[in-house]
Amino acid sequence: MTTRTRKSKLRRWALVLLAGIVMWGAIALTQLYRHAQQPVDAILVLGGSIRREIYVAETVAQGNKLPILISQGAKPPCVRIIFDRMAAPLTQVWLETCAQSTFDNYRYSLTVLQQWGSHHIEVVTSATHLPRAKWLGRIMLGSHGIWVDMDIVPEKGVPANVENPIKTVLDVGRSLLWAVASQFYNPACDQVFSLQSVNLNEWLEQEFTCEHQADIQLENYRSD
Repeated sequence: MTTRTRKSKLRRWALVLLAGIVMWGAIALTQLYRHAQQPVDAILVLGGSIRREIYVAETVAQGNKLPILISQGAKPPCVRIIFDRMAAPLTQVWLETCAQSTFDNYRYSLTVLQQWGSHHIEVVTSATHLPRAKWLGRIMLGSHGIWVDMDIVPEKGVPANVENPIKTVLDVGRSLLWAVASQFYNPACDQVFSLQSVNLNEWLEQEFTCEHQADIQLENYRSD
């Protein structure tokens, strides 16, 4: 095979690959547009401030019945106490504790959202976490047909995850690569469990603290 023939075959394969990517992108965008018109069917809470869990618990206490996934948020017993204190039902709330970053929040949430059959979700975060949370959500979940809207929770003070321009650029770059690779492989988190399964009595036998904004006095829950 001559050099010219090899180059010709490589060009043909490159054109086929490009055509496939363009076709996939067109189908994905059409699907996303359709899903964006549908009602919100799930809520994803990004960890980083307990104000977000308080906000979501308030909506559940007021009648919100959508399934909720809290990705690496406050400690499980703290979340349980918040929901119990507001008499908010627990059965629709799930916790994921694998994530260590915003990028992880989305990649580990994907499997759960797909199992729920979600197509249009609301992401709960803080203003200081934008635009990175929005960009990553639109790219990572959008590449799997899930439309993302943002729900911004008012903060008191500065939450843990704040914006850094360099980190935003790096995260957007790797999210684009992940969007392609995850079509073939994306490991699930093995630490996903319902809020209802959190045994508060067992946790109270251990040492842990809750963010001060929740105003949780653990001594009020511990028996003598």
